[in-house]
Amino acid sequence: MRVIKDLPLVPAERALKVIGGRWKVFVLYYLFDGPKRLSELRRRIPDVSQKVLVQQLREMEEHGIVHREVFAEVPPRVVYSATKFGLSLRPILSALCAWGRRHAAELDAIEERGTATAATASSPARRPNARSGPGAAEIRG
Repeated sequence: MRVIKDLPLVPAERALKVIGGRWKVFVLYYLFDGPKRLSELRRRIPDVSQKVLVQQLREMEEHGIVHREVFAEVPPRVVYSATKFGLSLRPILSALCAWGRRHAAELDAIEERGTATAATASSPARRPNARSGPGAAEIRG
């Protein structure tokens, strides 16, 4: 396994480089529950292409946070798991999710105050909240 050494020197920037990427947080979230095959990860993260998922898994493997085990079977079976070092990211990702929820609530409160102020100034009718969308996955929410 090749370990990437060419990373930023600033610790926070380095950490973000390792876990940054559209799908890495999702992959880690599912691997925290135990080893998974590629097909299982694809089922749980349906919006990711297999090519990108494999690329993200390989990057995390190079950083020492994911382990890839190939079983000598026909066809070969490959299982991915979070390493002990990778599992140390669990409280960090949990804290990031909590901060993301607080950030969303804060933005909603700011928008609500702005909407109330604008509605009071222009007319008695309130505008509906502009924030809407589908429910977020457990990771985001």
